[in-house]
Amino acid sequence: MWGMVISIISGTLMALQGVFNTQVTKQTSEWVSASFVQLSALAVCLAAWFVTGRESSFSGIFHVRPLYLLLGGVMGAFITYTVIVGMEQLGPAKATLFIIAAQLIAAYAVDLFGWFGAEKVGFDWLKLAGVAVFIAGIVLFKWKELF
Repeated sequence: MWGMVISIISGTLMALQGVFNTQVTKQTSEWVSASFVQLSALAVCLAAWFVTGRESSFSGIFHVRPLYLLLGGVMGAFITYTVIVGMEQLGPAKATLFIIAAQLIAAYAVDLFGWFGAEKVGFDWLKLAGVAVFIAGIVLFKWKELF
């Protein structure tokens, strides 16, 4: 249950962050806004690390294998940039629909094939139907524009 609550909070914060970042971008630029987001995130993470007791050392980063797992921060920079541009061009609701659809499809592929150390799960027609229903929801949401 707690995981569902945390995930709902995460999704809400992501949507609001996209709107906030898009508004900052209108007064600066995409890369200035994205840079500020990453810098402020670093400050919050460092503060949280200090407050929560520093359960591990930063030297642990040098022991992470495979090395490609360290690309999360690079992805984060491009996620921030693409969310800003997507919301700027499509608006928050439509951009979020496409973002979540892409997340759902990518996450299911990771689960299905066990990529990047994730536990491999078997194919499930019901999950595939869920993805199809979600995509149908996007079509319904954009219905007026499609026809």
